[in-house]
Amino acid sequence: VQLVESGGGLVQPGGSLRLSCVASLSVLDTDAMAWYRQVPGNQREFVASVTGPSSTNYADSVKGRFTISRHSTRSTAYLQMNSLKPEDTGVYYCKVMSYGMEHWGKGTLVTVSS
Repeated sequence: VQLVESGGGLVQPGGSLRLSCVASLSVLDTDAMAWYRQVPGNQREFVASVTGPSSTNYADSVKGRFTISRHSTRSTAYLQMNSLKPEDTGVYYCKVMSYGMEHWGKGTLVTVSS
């Protein structure tokens, strides 16, 4: 299974980015998709997840600012990030759950800085 994340980059505080994650799986084989992030020296932390077509969950630190969604017919997930803060900086990883197994992408770097 391959996952490819895209959409990261440098943005000023208060700005927005949209991340995408494309998995080489049928949507029928995908139970859930999620985003995590990691700053060097810290543990990887949960950001948001979507299970089924639209059941979502968010870390408290991103509620009201980030929105996760998934494509209805493809194993693709999106993370719309608004009102970005410097503390949102990190490498963002996509995770797919399929038949009880986890699959991870290689990550995309998000830097929030003026």
